[in-house]
Amino acid sequence: MTAGGLWSAKRRPFIIAEMSGNHNQSLDRALALVDAAAEAGADAVKLQTFTADTMTLDSSHPEFTIHNKSSLWQGQSLYALYEQAHTPWEWHAPIMQRAQAKGLVCFSSPFDTSAVDFLETLNVPAYKIASFECIDLPLIRKVAQTGKPMIISTGMATLAEIDDAVRTARDNGCTDLVLLKCTSTYPASPENTHVRTIPHMRDMFGCATGLSDHTMGIGASVAATAFGAVVIEKHFTLRRADGGVDAAFSLEPEELKQLVVETERAWLSLGGIHYGPTTPAEEIARSRRRSLYIVQDMKQGDLLTADHVKSIRPGLGLPPKYLDGVLGMSVQTDIPRGTPLSWELLKAKK
Repeated sequence: MTAGGLWSAKRRPFIIAEMSGNHNQSLDRALALVDAAAEAGADAVKLQTFTADTMTLDSSHPEFTIHNKSSLWQGQSLYALYEQAHTPWEWHAPIMQRAQAKGLVCFSSPFDTSAVDFLETLNVPAYKIASFECIDLPLIRKVAQTGKPMIISTGMATLAEIDDAVRTARDNGCTDLVLLKCTSTYPASPENTHVRTIPHMRDMFGCATGLSDHTMGIGASVAATAFGAVVIEKHFTLRRADGGVDAAFSLEPEELKQLVVETERAWLSLGGIHYGPTTPAEEIARSRRRSLYIVQDMKQGDLLTADHVKSIRPGLGLPPKYLDGVLGMSVQTDIPRGTPLSWELLKAKK
């Protein structure tokens, strides 16, 4: 299965289950994550391809340690974090083989050019540029030159930085590009997600857009679907209680299944601009509206008063808007109680 063409406004959002480091350094768990993502109905599983040495230095200098007290990883050195989070390169092939067997697209985020070279040996169908790498134009250039579809996450990026990334991708051969709105905090809060940016970014850069969602739950992703997101990416784990670098803001299998179902419902609900009955059932339901009915027996020549005619259900008589107009008119024939009022039964006022 290839990725190109799967993300489209003409189908439900393309759901990516981001494995990240939630394999907890167990290949068996990584394969179980693939199985669970397939069972939940996701379209793709995504990996991250790096080593601690390609990401940072093993250094005790303060700038190589996370000091943000609100961070899930506060106090950890960058090197130790990436050692814990990385997916061993020798696992990539068996994970991708399992994904293919389960009908899933499997691709990765490379974090340097050596990772791109490695992923090309595996013939990955697409690439994802992570938010923190959105400004790494040499990396974007390298990926674009593969000719594969590319997703670029835009967390923290300014319009100018996104423009640089898009121009670099397109100038180097990328013709299938998706930009993801992203808030690069872990977890992110709903009020800082700004899904209204999604259609603006689509119009600004003339490409498909979506959401890399780090919020808890699925609400932001459903909202993003309503704003035209064609790709939704969420971190995924078997059980948050198992722990792991990203577990705290990752979906469990049943939640991932809800994400697939609810984003499809949101997409289906968009429809077009339409007024009036939409379905045969609605057309039938029109008969259950209120309309004007004779509610007392009347003789030919009697004048209609408010005691004779009322607005009630069902809707087989004249619309209620004519109530004031028919009062004082006479009836042309005997009319039994329970008759829907029509113009044919009435004589014009003199």
